[in-house]
Amino acid sequence: MRTTADRIRHAISFEVIGIILATPLAAFAFHLPGEDSAVIVVASATVAMIWNYVYNLGFDHLMVRVRGTTEKTTPIRVAHAVFFELGLLAIMLPAIAWYLQISIWQALVMDIALAVFYMAYAFVFNWAYDRVFPLPEWQENA
Repeated sequence: MRTTADRIRHAISFEVIGIILATPLAAFAFHLPGEDSAVIVVASATVAMIWNYVYNLGFDHLMVRVRGTTEKTTPIRVAHAVFFELGLLAIMLPAIAWYLQISIWQALVMDIALAVFYMAYAFVFNWAYDRVFPLPEWQENA
């Protein structure tokens, strides 16, 4: 399993790169002032960073229990990204609606669009991260 330091490096690098990409995209896509886009993206990233640590720790424990390894197949990576985003959606939806003073429906549409972006981003980022920082056990199984 990954160490706490590795999980922290993973979470911080994921969120910093995500903020850099998502802030201007959200402002453009949702016709938001840059400040509102930044608040939504940074607040979401902060919550997501905490959720990322908790979710990935739990997911890895589940992987070890069910599969005996943390190595992920492509279908597991897809499920990992989808369930992460569903959990984050449940956490962030009310906050986005409240902050932007919009309906839950409008916040849902916005949150789904951001979730789709982040699902694709999470899939690519995590795959790349695992290649750059592989676990020793994966070397033994190769």
